[in-house]
Amino acid sequence: RFTEEQIIGMIKEQEAGLPTAEVCRKHGLSPATFYKLKAKYGGLEVSEARRLRLLEEENSKLKRLLAESVLDNAILKDLLGKV
Repeated sequence: RFTEEQIIGMIKEQEAGLPTAEVCRKHGLSPATFYKLKAKYGGLEVSEARRLRLLEEENSKLKRLLAESVLDNAILKDLLGKV
């Protein structure tokens, strides 16, 4: 829902002294969500956050491909076993 720039901007606002409740109200998110984002993106610059997102997307794609490959392998073994 938020871009990396927005998330890092929110974290920097809070680190600059703006109360967490005010940051959350201003951007329309819950404190729990804010702290979850802070745990993930805290200390990162925008370029690093973008790289993290791209790596997570690539990892997800690779996991999906591996799962499909394992399933295909199991199907082939099952078919060969019935012949």
